[in-house]
Amino acid sequence: MPQYVILLRDDGESWKKLSPEEMQKKVEKYLAWRNKPFVVGGAGLVRDTGRIIRAKGGDGVSVTEGPFSESAEVMAGLYTIEAADYDEAVALTRDIPHIGIGTIEIRQVIVYNT
Repeated sequence: MPQYVILLRDDGESWKKLSPEEMQKKVEKYLAWRNKPFVVGGAGLVRDTGRIIRAKGGDGVSVTEGPFSESAEVMAGLYTIEAADYDEAVALTRDIPHIGIGTIEIRQVIVYNT
């Protein structure tokens, strides 16, 4: 069955508006959503950390701290799900807890059999 990555983005501001109790409930909803039968995997990302690797002339690479985005939104996490097509992927994602926190992008992934 095809797999889709659900990319979660947010600006961090929506979380600041939640009380500690609301944050806890939201996190519990993310964890529960992770356990749905069509979800293959998922993870949150540590905000404001990471590395960017780019080609640097010839065969070299440069490594810089990041990610630093010029947009207000940054990647917050991801899930991988199985769905027959984009329509089903969208239908399955309509109740994801990230709605109201930020934007959600759905992309089909290529699964290589090794």
